[in-house]
Amino acid sequence: MLMTMGSTTRRNMSSHNKETDEEFDHRWKAYFERSNIDVLDLPKNEQPFEISSNPLYIGLRQNRVTGKEYDEFIDEFMEAVVQRFGWECLIQFEDFASNNAYRLLERYQKTYCTFNDDIQGTAAVVLAGLFGALRITNTKLIDNTYLFVGAGQAACGIADLVTHAMVREGASIEEARSKVWMYDVHGLIVEGRPQGDLDGPKASYVKKGKALKDLAGVVDHVKPSILMGVSGGGRLFHEGVLKKMAQINERPVIFALSNPTSRAECTAEEAYRETDGRCIFASGSPFKPVVYKDKTFHPGQGNNAYIFPAVALATVACAARHVEEDMFLIAAQVNEN
Repeated sequence: MLMTMGSTTRRNMSSHNKETDEEFDHRWKAYFERSNIDVLDLPKNEQPFEISSNPLYIGLRQNRVTGKEYDEFIDEFMEAVVQRFGWECLIQFEDFASNNAYRLLERYQKTYCTFNDDIQGTAAVVLAGLFGALRITNTKLIDNTYLFVGAGQAACGIADLVTHAMVREGASIEEARSKVWMYDVHGLIVEGRPQGDLDGPKASYVKKGKALKDLAGVVDHVKPSILMGVSGGGRLFHEGVLKKMAQINERPVIFALSNPTSRAECTAEEAYRETDGRCIFASGSPFKPVVYKDKTFHPGQGNNAYIFPAVALATVACAARHVEEDMFLIAAQVNEN
């Protein structure tokens, strides 16, 4: 049995290669109506009044509890689920805010059958994309330097799975983490920077170095071979950033993963144009094929819809007691093939 815990925001499924957005959305909605039991929907405090006041709204007409009361409520729910349905009932966390998502995953993943799609599902589909990119560059994960633009739950989830994969390939965890740099709204995440915290899941990736703010300057300083956009901020990969990536690398890997399209760090056309058609590009939102210098490029798309249904089905089918990190590594490997 699968249960989903989520906020009131709905996942925006993007289109499959051969389907319209509406067809793809309808297909997945129908699938989950048959197989998914959505049992806990936590209201947002900023939820529009017209939603909670609607006569058809079936949730509690009150603001979300916070702090200790919030944690006790989630604890009570988790205990009630296993008491009613057993320890093998899979509980999927969906669309939880960054301040809760990681800590709740760490709190429950070793004691319950649970996973967080936004953290782990996203990480797996991005890792699958990396495996495909590295076949083109003929390198291994450990051979590359990664710069994450954005240091929230998605970025840290991807970084954690990528470093986990490096360890599985023979690297030490220290060596693996040394390959990952992170950049947020306050600049490069380094010790002693004047602004921005260093706590939480990004703490594993704090470096010693200059506290740089300009992204093009950060790219020049870090010299990444792989640039990951997980910021939620549109057009951060401007001409200077993309050209710098092309100067540093023969085949720069550029993943602009934020969605919707308006929040993508760059468009496919911008990436191919500014790198003279040499980049390996993927995005979170779908982009149409790009014609550059008489060559047609088909942008890749990373969507965790390729991961979480299969992981959930496999977990339930084999009556797994826990959802292990290696399951997402295997899902990435299979998805890449």
